[in-house]
Amino acid sequence: MKPSLQLKLSQHLALTPQLQQSIRLLQLSTIELEHELEKYLLDNPLLERAEEYPSLGAQQSDTSGDGSPEPNTADEQRESSSPEDEGWLDGQVTSFGSFASPEDDDGDSDYQDVQAATVSLREHLLWQLGLMTIPDRDRVLVRCLVEALDDDGYLTLSLEELAEAMPAELDIDPEELQIALKHLQYFDPTGVGARSAQECLSLQLATLPADPTCTLAQEIVRHHLELLANHDFPKLRKQTGCDDETLRAAHFLICSLNPRPGAAYASPDTRYITPDVVVRKVRGQWLVNVNADAFPRLRINSLYAQILSRQRGSGLAGQLQEARWLIRNVQQRFDTILRVAQAIVERQRQFLDHGEVAMRPLVLREIAEVLGLHESTISRVTTQKYMATPRGIFELKYFFGSHVSTDAGGACSATAIRALIRQMISAEEPNKPLSDSQISEVLGQQGIVVARRTIAKYREALSIPPVNLRKSI
Repeated sequence: MKPSLQLKLSQHLALTPQLQQSIRLLQLSTIELEHELEKYLLDNPLLERAEEYPSLGAQQSDTSGDGSPEPNTADEQRESSSPEDEGWLDGQVTSFGSFASPEDDDGDSDYQDVQAATVSLREHLLWQLGLMTIPDRDRVLVRCLVEALDDDGYLTLSLEELAEAMPAELDIDPEELQIALKHLQYFDPTGVGARSAQECLSLQLATLPADPTCTLAQEIVRHHLELLANHDFPKLRKQTGCDDETLRAAHFLICSLNPRPGAAYASPDTRYITPDVVVRKVRGQWLVNVNADAFPRLRINSLYAQILSRQRGSGLAGQLQEARWLIRNVQQRFDTILRVAQAIVERQRQFLDHGEVAMRPLVLREIAEVLGLHESTISRVTTQKYMATPRGIFELKYFFGSHVSTDAGGACSATAIRALIRQMISAEEPNKPLSDSQISEVLGQQGIVVARRTIAKYREALSIPPVNLRKSI
């Protein structure tokens, strides 16, 4: 076969470093973005933060149109400038036309920094131990019991196991630990040091004044707690011989107790959220703005830019290009977030006006088609990106959900159905709670066809117990 040369034309998608960076920044949360930018700022001397807010036109994004943002003056000026001019701009700052700064709305801020000093359960108990006048040996044993408590304040090991775990030379007897446990169980919070839920509740009831209600509550806690948990009130009345009124009072008293006394001293798993966009209603229109606190203000260092303008062959040229890429990609990230948020608000106006019951069905594909983006891009934008509204702070993906068909041929959002279920259950009669079948029938009368199993799934997602556990006396 004779060798020959052939010329072929083909197309393929190449992920340039700039595109890879853009995709990576888009999928980061606001906090993750800040951490990522700190790395760039440390590695690139040409990149720095602007100390002041950028001077921008007070242009807001109105979602009364097709959901796409209007062009802003800063963007037009940047597009008309040459790359060389952009590189040497003195104090170039990432700018954005739609900001919600903390000084908006007559100087009122919607967010406040709250700081609270917390004391651990161990510290609280040892502080009380230090105030007691007891023998040193008992003090050591109480301290050992405190160290053995779990986060809820329970002693999960038996006294025999604790005695065996201690050094043999101490010759600890379980009876000594029993005395130390009695000391511990007098501490605040009441119920600490219990070895079971029954003992925890019983310790709390023991501190209350003795009356028929408290006596019945003690009997139920010690011998019939499982019947109470199952709401088997007829059997409770039969075994305790009480009337409905006394049983109702004892039930209310037990429910007022705290089965996790140490939980109040547990270190909270604090999760801080900075909204990416803020939604406000101004003169009857819902406006979407980028949150200025979430938008990083970056610029090219003017000193290094001047050096590079005189020394074209400097080794900093590559870092200058990287800094320019980063500024553009950060700008593009928030531009995309704002466009998606505008499109969401345009389609979920009824939710903003009336709440969850007015949420309409929405899928990623719908927003992708409107904005001319891929569904994967919409998925990245809506994950770990948050919108602050008068109804609260929501992740953007919260506004998307499946739908259920209606008799009229339309569709109802699963979020709206869950809200309707919550409303019906909150308004039900305590002694005649609604079953899943009854809820399905009520929704069917409103034209919303939902199977009983679907109702059960939505109810469980709302952490609402089944009908037998919601029934009261």
